[in-house]
Amino acid sequence: MIVRVFGAGEDAFYKLGPDSLPQEGVPKGKLIGPSTLPSEVFPGTQHTYWVYVPAQYDPKEPAALLVFDDGQAMIATNGDMRVPNVLDNLIWRREIPVMIAVFINPGRTPEQPEPNPKEWGDRTTNRPEEYNRLNDKYPRVIVDELMPVIKKQYNISPDPEMHAIAGTSSGAIAAFTVAWERPNQFRKVISIVGSFVNLRGGHVYPEKILESERKPIRIFMVDGVNDNRGQRRSDASYDPERDWHVQNVRMVEALTKKGYDVNYIWGIGLHGQKQGGAALPEMMRWLWRDYPRSSDPKNMVERSFRGPATNAVAN
Repeated sequence: MIVRVFGAGEDAFYKLGPDSLPQEGVPKGKLIGPSTLPSEVFPGTQHTYWVYVPAQYDPKEPAALLVFDDGQAMIATNGDMRVPNVLDNLIWRREIPVMIAVFINPGRTPEQPEPNPKEWGDRTTNRPEEYNRLNDKYPRVIVDELMPVIKKQYNISPDPEMHAIAGTSSGAIAAFTVAWERPNQFRKVISIVGSFVNLRGGHVYPEKILESERKPIRIFMVDGVNDNRGQRRSDASYDPERDWHVQNVRMVEALTKKGYDVNYIWGIGLHGQKQGGAALPEMMRWLWRDYPRSSDPKNMVERSFRGPATNAVAN
């Protein structure tokens, strides 16, 4: 029997903090888009994306790169993530480097509807096939189709240690797959309620991790004990391969055993973004904790807020 202690729901206790909200005096970046990326990897489909350009971006200086799957949900101004606000605040305080962020939706054919906060595209777009398969197709979309376009428009650091990819649910396993298949391009991953379950075979990742040579990937994972727990509604049977929390725990165990740079938070959250949204600023700080910066006490620039670039890109 499942006992619900809190009538308001377990997620009600996760609140966005100041780092996820607009703050007075903090320069705001620009959100450019939507733009359309045609795909040859998935013929007949296209990906809608937005680009966040921080106020501190200087085209003469290489910027870090952050890619977020399910982009429409990550930029929603009243959503659970509000990633542009987090970037504004953390870049301003020099807690993360100046970075370009790309928010990309799953692929769809021109006649299919764009994903939205209520329907992320599992029933209406190519999302299940792109995000949940353990192959190199979606990594090719990101590395071979998206990145060349972004690099033509912005000065992106060539260092893979400066490239991060993130996602929620199926978008999280897709993010990990990009880093797993292309660690020469992406070495930082954020996973929120990751679907490392048997939707398209993702439950085998712990075994793949243990059987393979360790890759230079740093990952922060968030999940809750009230995520989807593998109970089938039809016959009330239990399937561990469809237990999101168990599979997230198995991922951390495999990554830890193999010597990966991994951090995680297990909370009480449901299968959603409330817990991940509350944790996102700390996840970002941890991922970028050792980005190059001076600790010289005489370096007053490094000890100050990071103001807007004087020659910021005009879009």
